[in-house]
Amino acid sequence: MSKDKRNTKIKNKQKTRSPQASKAAGTLVGTLDITRSGMGYVILKDPDLKDIMVRYPDQATALHGDTVEVKITKVSATTGRREGKITKLIKRHQTEFIGTLSVSENYAFFIANSVAPMPDFYIPRGKYQNLPSGTKVIVRLTNWDKRSRKPEGVVVSSVSPEKENDFAMKTLLTNNGFTIGFSEQVQQETAALPTVISEEEISKRKDFRETLTFTIDPADAKDFDDAISFKKIDRTWYEVGVHIADVSHYVRPGSELDKEAALRATSVYLPDRVNPMLPEQISNVLCSLRPGEEKLSFSAVFIINKKGQVKDTWIGKTVIHSDHRYTYEDVQEIIEGAKGPYQKEILWMKDMTQTLREQRFNKGAINFSSQEVKFKLDENGKPIGIEIKESKPAHQLVEEMMLLANKAVATYASSIKIGDKPLPFPYRVHDQPDEEKFASFVPFARKYGYTFDTSTPEKIAKSFNEMLAQAKGKPEQHLLEQLGVRTMAKAVYTTENIGHYGLGFEDYCHFTSPIRRYPDVLVHRIIESCLAGHPIIDKQLEEKCKHCSERERAAMECERAGNKYKQVEYMQQFVGETFPGVVSGVAEFGFWVETVHEKCEGLVSVHTLMEPYDYIPSEYMLQAEFSKRKIQMGDPVTIQVVSANLDKRQMDYHLIDPSFQANTQTKGASKSKGGKSQGGKSSRKSTKEGKRQKESANTQAADSANSNTKDTTSQHQKTNKRGRKAEAAQSETKDKKVVKVVQKRAKNSEELPVSIEGASTVKKKKATSKPKSSKVGQKKEK
Repeated sequence: MSKDKRNTKIKNKQKTRSPQASKAAGTLVGTLDITRSGMGYVILKDPDLKDIMVRYPDQATALHGDTVEVKITKVSATTGRREGKITKLIKRHQTEFIGTLSVSENYAFFIANSVAPMPDFYIPRGKYQNLPSGTKVIVRLTNWDKRSRKPEGVVVSSVSPEKENDFAMKTLLTNNGFTIGFSEQVQQETAALPTVISEEEISKRKDFRETLTFTIDPADAKDFDDAISFKKIDRTWYEVGVHIADVSHYVRPGSELDKEAALRATSVYLPDRVNPMLPEQISNVLCSLRPGEEKLSFSAVFIINKKGQVKDTWIGKTVIHSDHRYTYEDVQEIIEGAKGPYQKEILWMKDMTQTLREQRFNKGAINFSSQEVKFKLDENGKPIGIEIKESKPAHQLVEEMMLLANKAVATYASSIKIGDKPLPFPYRVHDQPDEEKFASFVPFARKYGYTFDTSTPEKIAKSFNEMLAQAKGKPEQHLLEQLGVRTMAKAVYTTENIGHYGLGFEDYCHFTSPIRRYPDVLVHRIIESCLAGHPIIDKQLEEKCKHCSERERAAMECERAGNKYKQVEYMQQFVGETFPGVVSGVAEFGFWVETVHEKCEGLVSVHTLMEPYDYIPSEYMLQAEFSKRKIQMGDPVTIQVVSANLDKRQMDYHLIDPSFQANTQTKGASKSKGGKSQGGKSSRKSTKEGKRQKESANTQAADSANSNTKDTTSQHQKTNKRGRKAEAAQSETKDKKVVKVVQKRAKNSEELPVSIEGASTVKKKKATSKPKSSKVGQKKEK
């Protein structure tokens, strides 16, 4: 983006701030976000206005996620923090809840399974189906008109013990605002869609049915939404096509199908299921590019050589016939020397895409490594093992082709003008690193011998890549990768094209996954209108982008919680046993440890350690007050699993080290055993010392924190982003400042995700000469 464009953007923001700021003393509308402590914050739609803090007594009858009207009651003279009182409930976010029944003689209470605190529901006699106490149920909120009274509800259904896994996964979906199943009207529209492609429709499209075409997907995939075609032109040039399922041909604007897809905005991928954006008849049948079937597609076709040089690009509607379905494992075996169908073509594609990958990193893309933890499940959805999957050349082949197509489509859209204004288009953008977080990271990396050139965004990206390459295989690699990712902004959808910093692209969008992402459907429609010479001008497009970004965040939280649930469920069998681990996060109240082979994370409370510890934010470290022993991110440790609470999706660990422990001795003699972690490939030594069933009262670590990785100050950093609490001041301390640890129960410990795509949201900064970024290599970045 040019300097003039950036300055114009900044000026436009400044112009709009004054009238918005004038509302500060009045009544505003927003969404209520309730933290684990019960403190609420009304999040306003305008990102330039800070959240309004609402204490529990002032939340009226609103619940987490509700749309409310709030009145400002107090403004801090020192920090400017605004407090308010909810004056009106505008819209309920959720009316059905999942939890546990507690039955008395003539009535019952319902206790919801919710991360955010909720009041118990009063269930009148006759409304709880004579179910016994302890039954897992779904309850519908029927009435709550006064804060002084309990909300009333009615039991909709109960859950049997063998269905508890299904119950838990549905809880995650509903708690995050996702609908389960489709309405009768949506199903009727789906059933009426044609299953045969007409000759008339084929005649309107470019025909690729005679061109070699194949798909590459996970072994358990059912929705094949992308395919690759390959044809040799001459000794130097090849025609390589990226063909995407033509969802927009079937899902028409204004239809019930389209309304439902827009509302969901994304599919949600849980360990044992997919909650789809579209009905299975569309995602798995009509639009799935299955081998041996003719399918409609929207394509980006390139004339390209082995060096990754593109001579020509064509974008348009096509019809294809997939010749072969590969799994990633199939392709990786061919790459590693095994024989297989179309071996020559696969190897050429591997060489070409590796060249594209190298060029991308040389031009400024950031090369953060990634791992995917996948659970092996039995027929009831119970985890029996864990697999760790890493990005290999087979995955990278598909990834680079999808990136090439997404970039080409975005570049085409950015070239179109409506008068003298750019075409409204849903770009996928990623801003530069957050200045404050990056400023604290640079001196920390320097302690390990890595220096950063901060003169330009391009030099910063180059420094990141040099650090990551030099640290590979060293003890500090994991630590620096985690902390480096946390300096990054979060990728979002918007009509403001400020580029993609992490990928190093000036123009980028999501074109390649319309089966599971609604922004891709919007992209297809707009591109089709441009190719027809009648560009769509959607005045509501920015609002749609914001909605899609919000739903994407909700899906990520849901997926993290689902993974955390399976982690806890898997580790329940190992309560009392010890595991090698690595310190993965540090806070005032304790530190998180991720087990080496199982990748399961739990919290060690400072309350279980032998002496007081000081928390040093600038060092990401706890230091013992007397012995001066240090606990720092990246340190190898051994832990004992103390408790695994499924309802809270939390695990408590104790540190196994006599110099650290306090009152954590296990009764009875310990006995050790060795072997593989169940279903895993790596072996470990385990010591079982008498199972501890008592849950630690010292921690309430959030489920989202303990899912994969977390932010070092947990919920405190989340509140720091909003200026919510005094911890904000602590996190901004200078390098030498030490925060005293108070040994008491750890509260409000919800963590933020650690990934570029899932990094904490930060105030957006304008890209200078470099575009924004998102996580490279997570799922398929299509």
